[in-house]
Amino acid sequence: MDRVAILSIEELGTRLVVFESRHGRYQIIKENFDAFPIGEDIFTDQLIKPKTVSKVVSILTIYREMIQGYGVEKIVGVAKNYVSKARNQKGFFEELYNNTGVAFNILSEEETFRDLFLSMSNSIDASKAVGIYIDKYATYVQKYNRRTILESVVIPCGTESLKSKGSVKEMIDTVKSELAAQKGLSFEGGESLVGTGDAFINFGRLTKKIAHYPIDIDNNYVIDEKSAKDAFAFIKGLDLEKVNKIKGMRGDISSLLSGLAIIEACCEVGKFGEIIISDADILNGIVLSNLNGEPQEKYADILGNSFDNYYEFHKREDSNNIKVYNMATILFKQLKVMHKLPRVYVKPMRIAAYMYDCGKVVNYKDFEKYGLYTLLNSGISGASQKDILLAGFIIMCQRPDNFSLAEWMKYKDVVTEEDLDAVRKLGVIVRLAVALNSSKKQLVNDIVCDILGDSIIMKTIASGDATYDIMQGMSVAQDYRKVFKKNLQII
Repeated sequence: MDRVAILSIEELGTRLVVFESRHGRYQIIKENFDAFPIGEDIFTDQLIKPKTVSKVVSILTIYREMIQGYGVEKIVGVAKNYVSKARNQKGFFEELYNNTGVAFNILSEEETFRDLFLSMSNSIDASKAVGIYIDKYATYVQKYNRRTILESVVIPCGTESLKSKGSVKEMIDTVKSELAAQKGLSFEGGESLVGTGDAFINFGRLTKKIAHYPIDIDNNYVIDEKSAKDAFAFIKGLDLEKVNKIKGMRGDISSLLSGLAIIEACCEVGKFGEIIISDADILNGIVLSNLNGEPQEKYADILGNSFDNYYEFHKREDSNNIKVYNMATILFKQLKVMHKLPRVYVKPMRIAAYMYDCGKVVNYKDFEKYGLYTLLNSGISGASQKDILLAGFIIMCQRPDNFSLAEWMKYKDVVTEEDLDAVRKLGVIVRLAVALNSSKKQLVNDIVCDILGDSIIMKTIASGDATYDIMQGMSVAQDYRKVFKKNLQII
């Protein structure tokens, strides 16, 4: 296992991220951020003030000492592109190197777009879109199609730099003017906008509050054109004092208005059909860039990579999640005449089968009960928020008695009666797939089903003595009877 530390000089301060990597997968194990007015210094005087330099050196020296305790093999020093505008940048970085031994690289616009795209395209399963990242002093816009960047421009407007413009209307007009001046960018209208950065995260959270949306996940929240306009109108109708009291926002609340102004301006110019919120950021892209192998090839299947990444750091040596998924897929096909569920439920079942035991990180004995909460907070990407929610209930319904109608009703505006029927049926199917892999040897390779009156006979095709797996499969018979109204016999 490799451990890598990233030291980042940003517009509003310094950041430390330590991650561990194994087999091309990673997880963050430490993150620190300390605020310093680096961007403000540069924005006003084109210089990083001596007092700021001293503070940055002091905190980076502490970071350097912290890193030693994590057994880090590699340290990567980066600085946001905005630092290049400081006239004393050379002396600043020499001071950092002399005190920390770390050589910092200022991210070029090309590198910034690369890392943003890499991070964004691995958080949202959208093959064609316009990606927009709103930073403190700049906004990055790129069009991509099938993992190829077609156009990219940088707008010199950010959440901090726009604050001086005064009214929201002035902010919007400024951004629209900058967009109109960009010759290397064209919008077709009706395209999907994938937005990332604190401004988009806050816009998503605000829209959820207005709509009373119950799923508390930022990534892959989809906002249609009407909901976006309602959110813009709502925030414009509040005075600054009320805006500052909005709870649950990320980062500096004083930047909320300027961030929303940039988003509204982009939407007016681009005429996007929908906005998809992404929790990606530049640092995620830098992490991916420092993994062994070629990330764009590795992460073609975003959902599959999410499973692999999660279980790389949570699985036991005897993990059989892939085997359970394979068996659940077989059972879904063989039992189609009984469950009568459309293909729209294949992805939730896939998630539930792969993640059937994720609740063990909370409670080993009753892991099915805790699967919903664990899955919703697992960071799984490549699926809609509803698919993830339904998968959580499928995990819970591996034991039908675990189902909580009160919990289900929290999401009544998202789920349907058909969904309720589906999660109960799929819960039993996933549990049956788990049972038929009880020996963890994948002895049962296939299933053939015959329906005889009020009974269903499952004939196993095995590569060895599957007596134990069949016995465990029969332990599901009672719950199978409750849900499918048929007697189960496995031979």
